[in-house]
Amino acid sequence: MTWTAIVLAAGLSTRFKSERPKVAHPLAGRPMIRHVLEALRAAGCSIPPVVVIGPTAPAAQEAAGPDVQFAIQPEPRGTGDAARWARPILQGRVAHILITYGDLPLVRPETFRRMIETHEARGATLTLLTVHLADPTGYGRIVRDSEERVLRIVEEAEARPEERRLSEVNVGVYVVREPWLWPALSRLRPSPVKGEIYLTDLVALAAAEGAQVETVLLEDPEEALGINTRAHLAEAERILRRRINTRWMLEGVTLVDPERVYIGTDVIIGPDTVIYPDTYLEGQTRIGRRCRIGPNAILRDAVIGDDCVVEASVVEGATLADRVHVGPFAHLRPGTRLAEEVHVGNFAEIKNSTVGPRTRMHHFGYLGDATVGANVNIGAGTVTCNYDGVRKHPTIIEDEAFIGSDTMLVAPVRVGRKAKTGAGSVVTRDVPPETLVYGVPARPRSSS
Repeated sequence: MTWTAIVLAAGLSTRFKSERPKVAHPLAGRPMIRHVLEALRAAGCSIPPVVVIGPTAPAAQEAAGPDVQFAIQPEPRGTGDAARWARPILQGRVAHILITYGDLPLVRPETFRRMIETHEARGATLTLLTVHLADPTGYGRIVRDSEERVLRIVEEAEARPEERRLSEVNVGVYVVREPWLWPALSRLRPSPVKGEIYLTDLVALAAAEGAQVETVLLEDPEEALGINTRAHLAEAERILRRRINTRWMLEGVTLVDPERVYIGTDVIIGPDTVIYPDTYLEGQTRIGRRCRIGPNAILRDAVIGDDCVVEASVVEGATLADRVHVGPFAHLRPGTRLAEEVHVGNFAEIKNSTVGPRTRMHHFGYLGDATVGANVNIGAGTVTCNYDGVRKHPTIIEDEAFIGSDTMLVAPVRVGRKAKTGAGSVVTRDVPPETLVYGVPARPRSSS
């Protein structure tokens, strides 16, 4: 069956109290709306979905990402009006259209797929997703007749007392036959209470015409959570984090305390890796097998090889080969590349530098814009002075060099193979291979 989706994201998000659209806010490492779009694609959306946004929402377009079509609702006249603006893009292109909201990020691909399959199997004109809630406050109620046929959805603000007591509520996901949808949308009229055109009125319209209306009951009520406030956002974050963590534990990753590990949606982790508490894995981070990460580690867009240790450190935009040890309290900044068996210890910082195999930088130092060879010792307090106030300059340290403690390497400078610098040296010129250089501050003259 050919189908696509309309994602409604033109709301003003007034309860979010934010300058940017609600659907652009991050959730488990992705913009909220991206979760909806990825679930639709995974469910088998035939052509790129249409996202309906407001006229001043470039942030929503950016958040939605690639392979999306956009329609603009010029004025906020309600969800029924918003869906109309997708007509010029989609009319005649598919057999059925799924309509959902950009602030429903917890609906799984399996649920979307089940709705499509049910809709097709039963030959329905309109199929909607419902759920039974112990506390239905805030949701539109499903009103049925004595034979359990759906008659309409009544919004809470317009519901009578007996209707408010109903526990079956509308989730906000619909599948509609495309030829029926557009004429039906044009027949919707504004609510006498709020003056908005409600998409939910499609249900009453279909029922009044005698069209077949079907429902799919949601199996997991958590999927029905719509994000209207920051509190809802935090609750959705908790739910997604539990899903993600459970997935990785089933894939062979050990989470010592799953409630205190934060893994982004796009992170990849190899089996037999152990993640300790208070660790954050963000962005496009990739972690190999048998690693030990944390506690208190932050990895952001990092690539980690096999058998690595990152303890109580920040690694962002850096690449580690196999058997690298980092931390505690180290900071690897973007552009850092560490070869096999490199050791970077406490209070060491490396930025935009390549470090060769088996090199050691155990503590208290800074490497910036440097190329370091294999088997080099970087003594405590070593600093590459790479910035002259205008430009960055490179430092090169060749294989098996020994850099003594508190050495200042004033770039641009090269230290040759097997060369040594004495403690406290200030190196302003290239050091030939196998050469020892040292500098001792002049002693002050006696006043006598």
